[in-house]
Amino acid sequence: KQKMVELLPLLPVLEQFREDSRLIVLLKDEVRNLSGNLLALQEEMGAYDYEELQQRLLLLEARLHGCLQKLGCGKLTGVSNPITIRASGSRFGSWMTDTVTPSSDSRVWYMDGYSRGRRVLEFRSLADFAAGQNFVQHLLPQPWAGTGHVVFNGSLFYNKFRSDVAVKYHLGSRSVLAQRSLPGAGFNNTFPYSWGGSSDIDFMADESGLWAVYATNRNAGNIVLSRVDPQSLEVLRSWDTGFPKRSAGEAFIICGTLYVTNSHLAGAKIYFAYHTATSSYEYTDIPFHNQYSHISMLDYNPRERLLYTWNNGHQVLYNVTLLHVV
Repeated sequence: KQKMVELLPLLPVLEQFREDSRLIVLLKDEVRNLSGNLLALQEEMGAYDYEELQQRLLLLEARLHGCLQKLGCGKLTGVSNPITIRASGSRFGSWMTDTVTPSSDSRVWYMDGYSRGRRVLEFRSLADFAAGQNFVQHLLPQPWAGTGHVVFNGSLFYNKFRSDVAVKYHLGSRSVLAQRSLPGAGFNNTFPYSWGGSSDIDFMADESGLWAVYATNRNAGNIVLSRVDPQSLEVLRSWDTGFPKRSAGEAFIICGTLYVTNSHLAGAKIYFAYHTATSSYEYTDIPFHNQYSHISMLDYNPRERLLYTWNNGHQVLYNVTLLHVV
């Protein structure tokens, strides 16, 4: 009887597995339908003009993206032990891969320091980055502030030094495509993370797009999470999370949920989660092994499902465990 009691909590998990299995079958059918539609499009090429074909293709892409999101998104339940890729640079900095491009693009970008830097190193692959070889240099037209940079679909998004301005720098053409102020955002160490370092504005990406984390005087220094248009840098929608930004060690976003650590030092854990889908929050207790005791950058890459971290002059990766909510 005791053994049966111990097994009872598994029943909803098994039921969820059955639901997931049914979902995968539906997704397979949807992919088969997409393939059929594509073949039909190829046969009808002569009957449509270019604009109509393009619209139909965009609809198909949106449906396929919806399938991938249903299959891939979930709630964060665990973070692996750290995987150290390299030890280089100063105590503070950031490194990243593109969050959108195909897996064949394995370039790595490296930005040492948190203040007034303009030099971005682009490595050909993760192996080249680990070895410190085969790289080119970008010299940004405006210096950056903080370490909250992100590469999204071929462009680097960063906070311009001593300003509330977001900058979009296209890595291919080596030119600034857009820049815009974030309304009311604190800057120059007004509302940084707990470690300081002009980390007032933090750009990040998840499965649904580009985001910015910052704080304003109007919301008393609590974390504001904003969806940002990657073309114009216009703020599309914002959420006031109610969590004081100066009390946060770092933050990252997965599947529309912002996760916040309670410290940048040893003993940190993922302590708070804000869900944009329901505009609600919860306190969490997810262990986070801070091996080198000082994190100054933490970002999720939805393409690789990895956390990228700059930890006291070490460039570190973490795997994440995502589960569907039962």
